[in-house]
Order: sequence, then C-alpha cells, then structure tokens
Amino acid sequence: MGASRPKAFSLIILVIVLIDLVFYFDSFVMEASLNTYQDEQPPLQAENFYRKHEKNSKLSGVKKDIEKLYEAVPQLVKVFKIKEKIGEGTFSSVYLATAQQQAGCEEKMALKHLIPTSHPLRIAAELQCLTIAGGQDNVMGVRYCFRKNDHVVIVMPYLEHESFLDILNSLSFEEVREYMFNLFKALRRIHHFGIVHRDVKPSNFLYNRQLKEYALVDFGLAQGTPDTKIELLRVVQSESQQESCSQNKPHLTLGNRVSVNGTASRQIAQQSASKTSVKWCCSQMQNKQGKGKEGSVHHSVQRSVFGERNFNIHSSTYQESPTIKLIKQSKVMDVASRKLATKKKIISTKAVNNGVAKKATNSCPAILTCDCYATDRVCSVCLSRRQQVAPRAGTPGFRAPEVLTKCPTQTTAIDMWSAGIIFLSLLSGRYPFYKASDDLTALAQIMTIRGSRETIQAAKTFGKSVLCTKEVPAQDLRTLCERLRGTNSSCAKSTSDMHTNSLYEPALAIETDKKVEFASQPLGEKIQHLKNNCHEGDNGLEIKITEKATDLKGWDRVPDEAYDLLDKLLDLNPATRITAKEALLHHFFKDIRQ
Repeated sequence: MGASRPKAFSLIILVIVLIDLVFYFDSFVMEASLNTYQDEQPPLQAENFYRKHEKNSKLSGVKKDIEKLYEAVPQLVKVFKIKEKIGEGTFSSVYLATAQQQAGCEEKMALKHLIPTSHPLRIAAELQCLTIAGGQDNVMGVRYCFRKNDHVVIVMPYLEHESFLDILNSLSFEEVREYMFNLFKALRRIHHFGIVHRDVKPSNFLYNRQLKEYALVDFGLAQGTPDTKIELLRVVQSESQQESCSQNKPHLTLGNRVSVNGTASRQIAQQSASKTSVKWCCSQMQNKQGKGKEGSVHHSVQRSVFGERNFNIHSSTYQESPTIKLIKQSKVMDVASRKLATKKKIISTKAVNNGVAKKATNSCPAILTCDCYATDRVCSVCLSRRQQVAPRAGTPGFRAPEVLTKCPTQTTAIDMWSAGIIFLSLLSGRYPFYKASDDLTALAQIMTIRGSRETIQAAKTFGKSVLCTKEVPAQDLRTLCERLRGTNSSCAKSTSDMHTNSLYEPALAIETDKKVEFASQPLGEKIQHLKNNCHEGDNGLEIKITEKATDLKGWDRVPDEAYDLLDKLLDLNPATRITAKEALLHHFFKDIRQ
C-alpha cells in the first residue's frame, strides 16, 4: 500500500505536465498560424481591417452615448430621433437629430448636450446670448431648450457645413473674401450687444460652401463688456471679479479682529450698497482663504510673467493689505453705546496696526528690489507678488497677446485678433498657423511674425513688460503668405496680361514652348525656369505662353488691401486694433458692399 501511493502520485503529476504541454503546444501553433496569416495579408487590407474595427468601436460608443442622453433627458424621445454625434468638446457634445413637423416633413436639428457640471448661470447666459443676439447676421439662434435635473440640451437649427481643413486649399480668393466679410458681420452683431465670444475659430464659424450660408456658434465661453446688453453676462462677470478679488487680496487675521487700511475701507463702503447676502458670502470666502495651512497669516503670491517688472504694484515695498471681516449684529444697540463701541474698535485697530508695522519693520527691510530681472531664475521678491488673475479662456493658437500676458482688461479686440489668425491661415494655406504648448511659446511664435520689438512696445501699453533675449524682426505679411502658399505675384505685378503663376501648387504644370512638370522640382528650380522663359522685350517683361495655363483661382492677384486688413487685425495693441464695424468698411470689401 505504501509503495503504490507514491506511484499513483507520480502518475498524476505526469498527467498534469502532459496536459500543460498540450495546451502550450496548441497556443504556440495558434499564435504561429495567426502571425503567418497576418504576414500573408497585404498592408492595405490589414490597414482597412483596423480602420473598420476602430470605426465599429466608435459607432458602438456613440450608440451608448445616445442611449444615455435619452435616459438623462426622456423628453427628447417624444420629439427627436437622434442620428449621430457630430461634435464633441470640453464642455458639451453635439448630436444630429430629426424632428417630426406638423406638416409631416422632417427637419434636421443640432442638439447640444452640456456637461452636468456646467454652472447654471453660465448655461443661462449662453441661452440669453443665443436668444437676444442670435438668429440673424450669421449668428446661430436657438429653437428649444430641454432640462432634466442637471442635464441641459439646447436645440438649434442644423447647418450642414464643410471641414475647414478639407476645403482650405481648394477655396478661391473670392470665396475667402466672402468668408471673412460674413465673419465680420457676425462679430459686429455680437459686439453690438457687448458680447465677447472668446473662442472665435474655424470650427465655431460654420460654412456651407454650396449654399453660401454661415453661422457663428458656441457661446459657452462668452464674456460681457462693461456696457453689455446681456444681463446674465453682467452677473457672471461680477461673480468672477469677486472670486478673483477674494483670491488676490492677502489677509492678516489676528484673533477676532482684522486690521483695515484706507483702500479696504473705501472698498467696503462701496460694497455696502450691494445685498447683505452677497457680502456675507464674500466675507466667508475671504476668511476661509485667510487662514492658510501653516498659520493665521496667509499671503497669496504674484509671479513674474515673461520677465516683466512689477507694473501692477505702485511700490516695491512689501505691504500687507488685509480685508475686513463683516460681522452680523445680533442685538440692536442705542446711539450712545454704538459710539462707545466704535471708539473702542478704532483704538484697538490703531494698536494692532502699530504692532504689525513694528513687526514688519523688524522682520524685513524697508525696500525690496527684484534681483532676477533678465536672468534665468525667479527670486523670492517676485515669488512674493500677488498672483495675476485674468481671463484666458479660448483655444491655443487663437489667443491675443493681451490674453497670453494675462492683461486683466480684455475687450472685443480679442475676437478680432482671432479673426486675424483665421485670415492668416486662409491667405497662407496653413492650418493651424500657430501651435504652442503654453502661453510663453505662443507669445514667442507671435514675435517671429510681428517682431519682438513691436511686441514689447505693445505690451507696455497695457502695463506689461516682456523680456526677449534676442531681437526678432517683423516679417512682411505678403511675402510670408505667398511663400507658405507657394505663390509669387512678382511677375503678376510687372505685367497686366499674366493670369497664372507656376508656384501655386507643387504639381502645377504650365504650357510653354515645351511641356514642363513641376511635381518633383524644388522651389529654386521653378524660379530659375521662370527666369529662363522671361525676357526683356520692347514693351517690358514678357512671358512666352502658348496655351492657357491652369486657373489659380485668383491667388496670383491678391490685392494689397488684403494684407493691409490683415495687418490691422493682427495689431499687437488692442486699443488700436480694428473693430468689426471698421473692418466691414475696409476697402478690401468694396465690391461686396456694393
């Protein structure tokens, strides 16, 4: 019995090992056959297989999103039949749907589903922009709005449109001129109501090339000017200012008392006209921020941006600017006791201020000067500055210089800069024209086109000092755009009967004495070929052309007015940048206006 047990045990182990070997061999054979099949497949078929797989996975994901939307907002089931997802952004998703009309026909609609975390006030402000300013002058309007709990769906007319990147190099110069004219019409409309769009870009300006229809969309980041006619944008702006103020102002809390300087007392007097609830909210936010992590003294720092000197602080002396804590009176006091309490508070406040001043004098020097200017490091003085708070919402590559340098005062001029970037892409045939990972790189890229000296000078006008280690000259916009697009209108300027240019496309052919293909020729050889076929005649420069050349769609006759308008749109100084109303009156649009 004892000898048979080890034998049986060893047999079991042997069987297990054999089973493992069989499974291993089968998996090895399957893997080898799969690799052999993949090797035998042509590269094109393999690529098509992966594309189909990716497409199917995307479709299944879209179907799930549509089902979730129906569940979140069940009212949509009775009215709309959602077809597909046509757009997705950071704050919303857009779907194409059809609505059954009473006449029996179907109408296409665009359903914009806002993310549940969007602020209700921001959603209401976007709706107000669409209802008041939308519906005319190429500004998208709104049809309906559905809400279920924290899910909001805005229903807008659907405009079938082309992708900007797909049609960029096929647009004629006349189409570009019409495109920009209609964009300025939309911007004039919203700027009239005091709306700053903040996210003007090709994907937010829909264009139907066949129907010649345009629509400015997506007011999710819209901001109001001081005189805006959109009431809710005014409320959004005031709330954002209060938040920035509470984040910027350092607090010095001493027990239950707070020292107050003259500036703070004037601000409190101005705020007394506002609602008590608002004041209570602000005071609670300030008190929470004033506590800090390490003690009762909290000091928010302001960092140096792009090596600028401290233009926003009048003196470089370290100053504490605490705010007051608003205390709600629980008991009603008579006049005499109120006066006595006020005198006691004034005396105690003076004593506290004197103590703080003595302590500050002993702990730090009277004048602190920055010692990191024009160096590659940041000193403690710059780190002790208050943090600069300014709106910087928008798409990278389309942000204006005043946005990149955190200028607190931003107007409708930032939309005109973005329109200028779109115009620059259209004239150069390059999109996106700017692509930067951060604001510093974006500003450096702007300098390469507009010049470093000009950028530094413009920054001084809105209180910023920009440091550039190397001087970069400004480029001529016509030369830049023609070089990038591959056109050269130098010969066209010299002769009136030339309507073609061999440098427009890399594969463009011109019929001269003999057929020449430019597909594989470098740019220098093309220019040399033009020079060989040009000779000085009795009537000046002549070019031998035996047959009609390929039509360049007007890109060989771009007038100087186009680049003059582009220069005014890309004005680095927002105060002198051209407005939408002025742009429509520019000589570049003379024929369209007539």
